[in-house]
Amino acid sequence: MAFKINVSHKGKTIKFEVENEDLVGTIIGDKIAGKDVDASLEGYELMVTGTSDKAGFPGLPKVEGPRLQGVLLTYGLGMRKKPKGEHKRSTKPKGLRLRKSVRGNEISLDTVQINIKVVKEGSGKFDSLLPKKEGEEKREDKVEKSAEAPKETEKKEEVKEDSSEKKPEGEEKPSEEKK
Repeated sequence: MAFKINVSHKGKTIKFEVENEDLVGTIIGDKIAGKDVDASLEGYELMVTGTSDKAGFPGLPKVEGPRLQGVLLTYGLGMRKKPKGEHKRSTKPKGLRLRKSVRGNEISLDTVQINIKVVKEGSGKFDSLLPKKEGEEKREDKVEKSAEAPKETEKKEEVKEDSSEKKPEGEEKPSEEKK
């Protein structure tokens, strides 16, 4: 079973796909070693902050076990939408509770996505693990091209000067005619 793991630190996220079943049985809020997720996270201490199952139901820390359960929820984690017929109102009705299906706090084989945050950084910096964005590569290319651009314009100016000195064969220079 493959897990999609999102590891976040200071607003930046790395996504991993892991087929390690050692994470089964871990509870939301537990701390795990970084090497259990990926070898590049050696020395990191991570904490499980949330899960989602194959149908998209969130894992709630308050619900024990790995099973799917119907829970009576108020606004907050697991319940964000307004009830039917309430879409026209801009305010949420006070005291509203709805029964929603949620997954328990334990990671099981039905879990697809695991959200993790970095508690303690390892020997390598987290920023070094991030892939370079296309925009950063393009910026580097533009800087290199702008450094090369003045050289090209100088060459073009030299060519223009050479062509101005050369005249067609039928015409002679005015200084030669006076002699």
